[in-house]
Amino acid sequence: MAPQDKNTPPPLPEPLRVAVADSHTHLDMLPQLPLGGAPMSTVEEALAKAASVGVTTVVQVGCDLAGSRWAADTAAAHDAVHATVALHPNEAPRIVLGDPEGWSRQGAREAGGDAALDAALDEIDALAALPHVRGVGETGLDYFRTGPDGMAAQERSFRAHIEIAKRHDKALVIHDREAHDDVLRILREEGAPERTVFHCYSGDAAMAEICAAAGYFMSFAGNVTFKNAQPLRDALAVAPAELVLVETDAPFLTPAPYRGRANAPYLIPVTLRAMAEVKGLTEDELATAVAANTARAFGY
Repeated sequence: MAPQDKNTPPPLPEPLRVAVADSHTHLDMLPQLPLGGAPMSTVEEALAKAASVGVTTVVQVGCDLAGSRWAADTAAAHDAVHATVALHPNEAPRIVLGDPEGWSRQGAREAGGDAALDAALDEIDALAALPHVRGVGETGLDYFRTGPDGMAAQERSFRAHIEIAKRHDKALVIHDREAHDDVLRILREEGAPERTVFHCYSGDAAMAEICAAAGYFMSFAGNVTFKNAQPLRDALAVAPAELVLVETDAPFLTPAPYRGRANAPYLIPVTLRAMAEVKGLTEDELATAVAANTARAFGY
């Protein structure tokens, strides 16, 4: 792909006949790309573009305090948006241990210790009580970017988020990167909320069977279309249709053939059609199931 193509938004896919939801997106992180020839300066434009292809609902996911506040405010202002709030697994160690390199969007930070994490969790707790906040997440464990020194903060934060989700009867949205066994163990130890979603499902078929037996939802993103993602397709094949969701994780994980460009909720039809092929279902059958599953998972 020519370098200039990276900055060109993928074209509008053919609209879905059955409307669905993007179960996990980050509208606050979308680049200011031209939508229909105009700058994408508003959430409204992104939502309108998604709705034009049958993606009529999005779940806006918080990853830190600023993003969680923004998600809650955006959901309050837009009927098509539902919010989740959380400290991302990589955020907890930054709060406790500091972030001298300023890797996250807040820039460099001083170490705040456990007291700072407790204060941040208190605010997530308060946001989770809001009626337009439908979930607590993304939370979980990420062993890809956080070393052993940060694992204790991640686990403490994850356990706290599970408790918050259960107390407020909200969905739990899990980020699980290279930490499958520990995520499943902690869910068993704490007792999972009634509605638990593995966002950007990354396990294999054997793990999908474990999740199915526990009644966990599995949300598949654009990486299920990647050439090297056969284990994901194998997992999708065995995941019960009544537990499958679809997401963009926009602006990340853009489905093939647009990998490398910015993702957005309007590209859900590309991923959903690829998923239907894997599952041996028609597009309409899978869309009908996904729409009902997402509403059930997030209680709207």
